[in-house]
Amino acid sequence: MINSPFLLKNTSAYQKWRLHKLALYPIAIDDLFVNIANPSLVTDDEIASLSKRVQDYNLAFYRFMQEDFRDKSLVHSLGNKLGLKQLDSNLCAGSDNLTSIEVRENKNQHGYIPYTNRRLSWHTDGYYNTLDKQVRGILLHCAQPAVRGGENMLLDIEIAYILLRDENPDYIKALMQDDAMTIPANILNGKVIREAQTGPVFSISTEGHLHMRYSARKRNIEWKNDENLLEAKDFLQNIWEEGSPYILQYKLKAGEGIVCNNALHSRTTFVDSTEEKKKRLLYRGRYYDRMKDLITGHNGLAEYSKNTIAKG
Repeated sequence: MINSPFLLKNTSAYQKWRLHKLALYPIAIDDLFVNIANPSLVTDDEIASLSKRVQDYNLAFYRFMQEDFRDKSLVHSLGNKLGLKQLDSNLCAGSDNLTSIEVRENKNQHGYIPYTNRRLSWHTDGYYNTLDKQVRGILLHCAQPAVRGGENMLLDIEIAYILLRDENPDYIKALMQDDAMTIPANILNGKVIREAQTGPVFSISTEGHLHMRYSARKRNIEWKNDENLLEAKDFLQNIWEEGSPYILQYKLKAGEGIVCNNALHSRTTFVDSTEEKKKRLLYRGRYYDRMKDLITGHNGLAEYSKNTIAKG
């Protein structure tokens, strides 16, 4: 593993990285947007612009300027160009492994909140996946927005890490425990669809990248009975309730989307159209890949670590 600033022992590396990270803020939503003139022929410059924003903020927004906003092939193509190729299949995904996020009535499935018009609490995607199939990247594309509401809130997990570590480094230690959070088994009609999954909230990849599996749900989540861990959980909950200047809020329009390294996110309630063709519809791709730094050919953190931290 490289000299990652996310290792608690690397105090000097953390402080240098922290200053670098926080200097990027505040950031306006408009500055995170990249216009894609022709989604059928995305240019290298457009990909580089998205990559640079994700390198800095772990998320970016795009806007298709033409074409059919409901064309899934354009979403797949954009993901591939960004290095997002290993799609995570899930219970509600289509045959192409992209999931249509829309209000559904599934008589033979649980009433999963993403497929209702209810508020969606803060989480990272795939927190219930096995540890060898964690979701690292997400592409969320809007084909049709809701009539009213349905805004997305996002927070870079690296900012969440800074807020927690600055408050109490023991919070990070607790959240990195292998048994910090357990998602109970998913059982439908007496059949186990998914076994219980236990693991850390924060983890660090062999390349030194930070990863987070988290849900603010108050039901069907089992937290280890550890004082620092429970305080850290409450600290995050307070951010969701009180707000933070680092949280971004935006309602996607048709043809707009988000690409990110599995940022923390939530969604407000919404009112849908009564017309079938105008009902809220988003396409979501979950990937086992992180977005690659397509500017330098290396990951942003690795490049920063090599050129800055290692000089310590």
